[in-house]
Amino acid sequence: MFRKKEKNYAKRKASEYNFWRSIFQYIICGIFYMIRCKVVYRLKVEGMENIPKDNEYIVCANHLSTLDPPLLAGIFPRRISFMAKQELFDIPFICWWIDWMGTFAVNRESLSPSTIKTVMEIKKSKWVFGIFPQGTRGVPGTITGVTKGFAGLAKITKCAVLPVGITGTQEARHLPFSGKIVVKIGKPIPYDDNPEVVVEKWIEQIQQLTGFKYVADVSEEKAGV
Repeated sequence: MFRKKEKNYAKRKASEYNFWRSIFQYIICGIFYMIRCKVVYRLKVEGMENIPKDNEYIVCANHLSTLDPPLLAGIFPRRISFMAKQELFDIPFICWWIDWMGTFAVNRESLSPSTIKTVMEIKKSKWVFGIFPQGTRGVPGTITGVTKGFAGLAKITKCAVLPVGITGTQEARHLPFSGKIVVKIGKPIPYDDNPEVVVEKWIEQIQQLTGFKYVADVSEEKAGV
């Protein structure tokens, strides 16, 4: 008997970012998550005027909570495709859920050709690509663990980097009006042939948008960030 070929979630085509996935993400994030964020967390958004009208940009935000991806997907006028560690696609229900949300798998250890091709495919669609340059959730008050992969992707795709500062999502409170989330969207940063220039500008804007302080760790210093 022939075995069913397993889907490669690291490779996405522009055609997959279609009407149905757009509707699914909008209903989940644009409606349900927005109701939750506005009622429970008193969501406040600033800088919507800084969002480009086209999709020639990459959404790059600091990272505090698992709430961050659906929060941004609910706020932005275009649907957003985020990366997720490939291990999540081995869990049946979660795999189905994030697949329909337009997420694609990535190996955190290295930037593979599949990642670059998928980001290029996203650009061909009406969606935008979203990434958290810190790679993993950070500690409130500081910006750490920043890598320059996002700036490299901006250079390859010739997309601007749109910095987004998030505060408050780390507070897992459930009582109405018990928390406070603030999302501030900064000015687009043009891609540069030198990724380090973009990384420095992103860090500078994120510090201004969040009030957090950038702290370079050992791995960043070794990577030359």
